[in-house]
Amino acid sequence: MNTRDPDDPKGLIREAYKIEGISEAECRSILIDWALSLPDGSDYTASAARLAQADRPADHPMTLLLDAAGASVAGTGRRRGGRASRVERGAA
Repeated sequence: MNTRDPDDPKGLIREAYKIEGISEAECRSILIDWALSLPDGSDYTASAARLAQADRPADHPMTLLLDAAGASVAGTGRRRGGRASRVERGAA
């Protein structure tokens, strides 16, 4: 039975857990590929958090990266770009 996980549409995360002795660097590369494979409008942080909480080895490099991806981005503010980032508030 091959059911597709909406949080892992290409099965990249699932396959990473099957690779014996996978390194953190290899997991990081897979994580980037995974993020780029998510459909437009997907909640990256929620997907990462759900995947990290699944029944997975807690000490696996992918679990550690998913934990960080799900937690670190969720609480950060938006970056202000362009002129707004270079000019102090109240200055014109």
